[in-house]
Amino acid sequence: MKAARIVEAGKVEICEIPKPNVGTEEVLIKMKALGLCGSDLTTYRGLNPMVDYPRIPGHEIAGEIAETGSNVPCDFTIGLAVTVSPYTACGRCKACRIGRVNCCKYNQTMGVQRDGAATEYICVPYSKVFRANGFSNEQIACVEPFSVGWHAVCRGQVADKEQVLVFGSGVIGLGAIAAAAFKGAEVIAVDIADNKLEKAKALGARYTINSNKENLDDTVEHITSGDGPDVVIEAVGQRRTFSKAVDLASFAGRVVYIGYAKKPVEYETKLFVSKELDIKGSRNAMDHEFEAVIKMIASGKVDVDTIITQRFQLEQSNDALKFWDKNTEQVTKILITL
Repeated sequence: MKAARIVEAGKVEICEIPKPNVGTEEVLIKMKALGLCGSDLTTYRGLNPMVDYPRIPGHEIAGEIAETGSNVPCDFTIGLAVTVSPYTACGRCKACRIGRVNCCKYNQTMGVQRDGAATEYICVPYSKVFRANGFSNEQIACVEPFSVGWHAVCRGQVADKEQVLVFGSGVIGLGAIAAAAFKGAEVIAVDIADNKLEKAKALGARYTINSNKENLDDTVEHITSGDGPDVVIEAVGQRRTFSKAVDLASFAGRVVYIGYAKKPVEYETKLFVSKELDIKGSRNAMDHEFEAVIKMIASGKVDVDTIITQRFQLEQSNDALKFWDKNTEQVTKILITL
């Protein structure tokens, strides 16, 4: 079967690999579509420290069941449209022992620490498979990245009528915006690109701020009547937005970091104490959050199709990543179709 494999920085080849054999508790999935993640671009650029080459990228999965193992429950039927949680959990580390399997110390994400889904078929444990019948391939491929945003919103304990500011309107930020709005929050989206802010508005943001064109502090103060947002979610990974999240959060507010800055960040630490902030990290997503996002999409209240900006065939994977590398401002989500 065909697969797209990143063999070194800046080089993708289409190769033939063996079709996987199905274990007793596994499901063989015929791939229909695959969303490319920022981690795939980082791998293509040679900047992902968690990746060894060669590596098959991809973990935002839309497919259908092609075969099941002998111990797989009968409701996993042939032809069923599905998505997949691409993470592993060791079951032994402290995070796993207390049920926080999304941040397993030894997690291996498909396409990062192990080969991913840029191929015609994948084989996974049925416990990692989620039914998505009735959805388009585009919608199904968006479940995983939107689950990451959903998890961040849950980490922030976002509630109805609260004001939530989200830094970044890339795919993960958009997932957080959609989840917060779906939960009834009043969302403020901040980015430096008007086209991304338009997508934020389409996914439920009530206010949008281009921080290159507007005074961020003054605008947020006006929107929040001087209180600051109840929750600030950082989905950019820049030093300035890391510290600004603490500056803008309300007293007794919450700050959630999905992104991570590449260099050390300086803080005015007295704000941690004087505001009595809850500051949390957010990583990956739990299985039940995949199910929650599927229900959110099924509600019809969130149009996830709006984030797809480019489409390529599997055989064009090199072109897709090359395009993204050279035109980052034009890309929200690239979809690989099979």
